[in-house]
Amino acid sequence: MRASMRQERDSHTVPDPGVQCVAKLTGMRESAALLRAKGATTQAGFTSERIPARLFRHRPILMDDGPGHLEHRKRLVRFLSPRTLEVTHRAFIERAAADLVADAQREGRCRIDDLALIYSVRVASEIVGLNGGDTEALARRLEAFFRQPPVDHTRRDHGRTQRQWARAAKEALVPLMSFYWRDVRPAIRARRAQPADDIISHLLAHGYRPREILMECLTYGTAGMVTTREFMTMALWRLLRDPALCAEYLAADVTGRTELLSEMIRLEPPVAHLYRRVREQAAGCPHDPGTLVDIDVRAANLDPDVFGPEPATIERGRGLPAAERTGLSFGDGAHRCPGSHLALLETETLLTTLLEAGITLAREPDRGFDTLVQGYQLRGLEVSFTSTAAAP
Repeated sequence: MRASMRQERDSHTVPDPGVQCVAKLTGMRESAALLRAKGATTQAGFTSERIPARLFRHRPILMDDGPGHLEHRKRLVRFLSPRTLEVTHRAFIERAAADLVADAQREGRCRIDDLALIYSVRVASEIVGLNGGDTEALARRLEAFFRQPPVDHTRRDHGRTQRQWARAAKEALVPLMSFYWRDVRPAIRARRAQPADDIISHLLAHGYRPREILMECLTYGTAGMVTTREFMTMALWRLLRDPALCAEYLAADVTGRTELLSEMIRLEPPVAHLYRRVREQAAGCPHDPGTLVDIDVRAANLDPDVFGPEPATIERGRGLPAAERTGLSFGDGAHRCPGSHLALLETETLLTTLLEAGITLAREPDRGFDTLVQGYQLRGLEVSFTSTAAAP
């Protein structure tokens, strides 16, 4: 009995060597302050700390930090700014949504996560410069890259054995190389011969090597595919389950619909946890160097001190500036998602096109969780069209 009691006590007092020192944040203000603390933390999500820095002269934007990262973001912001999206890309985005919905309408029924996948990758490809091939094949290659073993970001080995890491590398290599040879390499050759106003041309002009362009394309392609796809599916599901909310959405103008979508993404963030590694203590970052900070985005987005006494309800505006209405669903600070405006524009366009075509919920989706992205997965949401007549 004594031995069992001592064993139980020791199991609680002896730290697990595989577990990191983790600080968990759930408040909006403390989380935003840490994300904005310049130079105090570095990216620790998406297994970024496992990627050797020596592989890249220009480290991928999702995983980079410091002055070089900030300069990279400043140069890229023009491709994703609200003005550029409106002037240069809105017509293409609307046409892409109309074409895909018209095809689905002719079939009479469609699976939304599949439609959102093709649509989001088509739009991202246009902006990045990967628009020279088969979008559906490109989307499937990107999707295959994420079929990997689960991870646990709070453990030093990310919860994977050496065998699982080897399996992850092997399973990612085939779609990655296919993505390079079939999509990225031809786009690089085309942009070298004739530069365009897109991200690949920009990267070539700044001396990026093919492997570095590959990783940037992977970042932008998968960001559009993984998170935006899931949110489109989630938002449409929510609207179809709530007739009053759906009616409010359809009656609103573009600004009003975007405000409603901002509330929906605040309540259903596609990335539920953000991870940062503390490098030094600073204002907004009181934690010891080496600490892994786990920001609970969903909890922060329900902070009543910021979002009022009923933070779990949908309320347009909330008296907050546009950049704050989404909470931390697009992050904050140096790693705030540069494509936040694009994600909301894409979603508003596709959902409005679908709803105006006349749809009803035909099948509820299955809900899963992607540990690498730390976000929900919705598969199998199906809608049927009240009319199968081809759209004009």
